[in-house]
Amino acid sequence: TSRRNSSSKHHLIMKTPESVLKKRAAQSKVEADRKKASEAAAAKAISDVKKFKDNAAKYQAEYEKAEKEAIDARREAKAQGGFYIPAEPKLCVVIRIRGTIGVSPKAKRVMRLFRLRQLHNASFVRLNEATIRMLRLIEPYVTYGFPTRATVEKLVYKRGFGKLNKQRIPIGDNSVIEEGLGKYGICCTADLVHELVTVGPHFKEANNFLWPFKLTNPRGGFSAKTKMLHFLEGGEAGARAEEINKLVKRML
Repeated sequence: TSRRNSSSKHHLIMKTPESVLKKRAAQSKVEADRKKASEAAAAKAISDVKKFKDNAAKYQAEYEKAEKEAIDARREAKAQGGFYIPAEPKLCVVIRIRGTIGVSPKAKRVMRLFRLRQLHNASFVRLNEATIRMLRLIEPYVTYGFPTRATVEKLVYKRGFGKLNKQRIPIGDNSVIEEGLGKYGICCTADLVHELVTVGPHFKEANNFLWPFKLTNPRGGFSAKTKMLHFLEGGEAGARAEEINKLVKRML
């Protein structure tokens, strides 16, 4: 009996192995860290939604104010018997409408610079003296014009892909934009569209973040007879000003 009692006492005071204790401590720490991270992510998501909504409302008010000022200026000019001349557009969307056959080396270089490597690729270009000269050089192979805010939004929402670690990532979430452009204060689609439309200080970074848009053949197609002609001659190529918005709509 004494032996039995001593063995039961030995069994009672047996310690848990240190490796088991360490494993339990590590698991509890991992669980606590995971819980803290998920709580922080949930809090950030709530604050981000509010911030993004506030930004979108602010930009909407800014767009409406600009439109109202333009309408007022037009009415005032008409009342005084004059004409209202709006500011020169700063943004242009360029669409490649011809392939590689018969393209001169200089035009190829320009199209590569505008990231128009494939047929029906589209990209945004900031308009200045240099880019206007380059656009005139590649006019037989592209069509271009001035996109409205609605067109920019549709392109970003429907065909928008971001460049992250040299990979083509669909913009299905604001986190993609925040990861690529957060350091420039561009964290959501409203920020990105505003930067593009207004040609803001970080337009270059925002435009380079966007992968060239891959559009489809327009509904109804291009006419084989008039595709090579300039838009002003009844064709498809070259500058088409605000008419580019109708073409983009057909190609989305």
